[in-house]
Amino acid sequence: MKKSDEGATTSFWEATEQLREFQALDSDIETEVCLIGAGIAGLTTAYLLCRDGRNVTVVDDGPIGGGETCRTTAHLTNAIDDRIYRIEKWHGEENAKLAVAAHTSAIDQIEQIVSDEDIECDFTRLEGYLFEAEESEDDLGDELKAAHRSGLKNVEFVDGAPVNGFESGRCLRFPNQGQFHITKYLGGLVDAIERMGGKLFSDTHVTGWEGGESPKVETANGPTISAKQIVLATNYPLQSRMFAQLPAYRTYAIGVELSKPLEPVLLWDTGDPYHYIRTQQENGKQILIVGGEDHRTGQANDGEQRFQRLYSWTKKKFANAGELKYKWSGQCFETHDGLAFLGRYSASEPNVFLITGDSGMGMTHCTIGAMLITDLIAGRANQLEEVFSPSRIATQSIKEAVPEVISSTVPYKEWVTPGEIGSESELKNGEGAILRDGLSKYAVYKDKSGRVIKRSAVCTHLGCIVQFNSMEKTWDCPCHGSRFSVDGEVINSPAISPLADE
Repeated sequence: MKKSDEGATTSFWEATEQLREFQALDSDIETEVCLIGAGIAGLTTAYLLCRDGRNVTVVDDGPIGGGETCRTTAHLTNAIDDRIYRIEKWHGEENAKLAVAAHTSAIDQIEQIVSDEDIECDFTRLEGYLFEAEESEDDLGDELKAAHRSGLKNVEFVDGAPVNGFESGRCLRFPNQGQFHITKYLGGLVDAIERMGGKLFSDTHVTGWEGGESPKVETANGPTISAKQIVLATNYPLQSRMFAQLPAYRTYAIGVELSKPLEPVLLWDTGDPYHYIRTQQENGKQILIVGGEDHRTGQANDGEQRFQRLYSWTKKKFANAGELKYKWSGQCFETHDGLAFLGRYSASEPNVFLITGDSGMGMTHCTIGAMLITDLIAGRANQLEEVFSPSRIATQSIKEAVPEVISSTVPYKEWVTPGEIGSESELKNGEGAILRDGLSKYAVYKDKSGRVIKRSAVCTHLGCIVQFNSMEKTWDCPCHGSRFSVDGEVINSPAISPLADE
């Protein structure tokens, strides 16, 4: 993901570990497997394929690991975000059991890679605690029963999470979870991929791909990549028409200094949106990382208030919480049934694979996808293929699915509303707004020096009117989650083309 030069937030992981950059692809090449996207999905898949003896090439339009992966909070858990009892309802008990086991195996796989490659990324095993929010529709009793049915026999009720100065109340304990420093982990994967002969290219913007018997990847600068297989690992799969199945959300995170150390644990509440909490060491000090405050992408522009609400909640809940040191946001895609879309793109494109729909569990879902796709490319049977199949039929009820459909279509009303400003002169430096001129709408931004950048406000995906994100200095589509820099370049798909010049 390319950031705006005008002030995008920086995550804890970016601030504490330099991202790797490689040369751009400058000539046509051939490879066995081309992976588009160099986050945890693309790099883990590349690593496992290299270890399997495959020739791989990884391309990304930004630094390696610089997309949505470095904007995570890096929880490693088998406590499924949408609750295990809902996964049973939507997928059946057997598939729910397989899904939970897959997340467990993903944590094991990460731990094994860390050990095999001697990656210093602060990987540790620790306990996780699910506690009730003040307002919640979740039933922890139902979740305990479902956890036991899924094979997590050690999950149990406890009187409270063992965290000094924090009152969780009665909660569920999930043993043997994990956490790590994500960008350090990705750095270790890159070193291993290079050692095994894999090729990596930064600053290489992919504009399209062709499947069939002779897959090919096209780039903005002209060079093409010929491959036997293509893996789409770009958060939202490039050139896909899955936008209706993948509502996009912005999520927020803060890093707070602690005056006294806490026992390292993972914590989640049952709110909607929910809070998720962990600790991380930084130069001998402990940072409390807290995430939450999710909303549909492009449907709110109050990032600073959301950061402040997170901070206020943290100060209220944790007696040792001190100075607010980091704040950042990221983008995730939900699915209709709580599980990611992993595996073969479609029956008509047997040589194209994808990893998408992290549903708040990107670290483990992406690792599951990497393991599954490695098996599929090798021709090995994997019982998870049907569970996570991108072609599976929606399992939610109409009552559960309709709100997402409405959220994706209501923003089209912006076509008939007035602009937010009457002229460019109303903008202060660093501000953006929508300007109407006759029948047209424009996305207008005034940079730090006072220069005005004016682009069409029409998203190049399906014509929704973009909205300004004042925190990240981007134009975000409220319909399907495409995001653009202030100069109109694509940051997040499903859009492929930049915003048109005025």
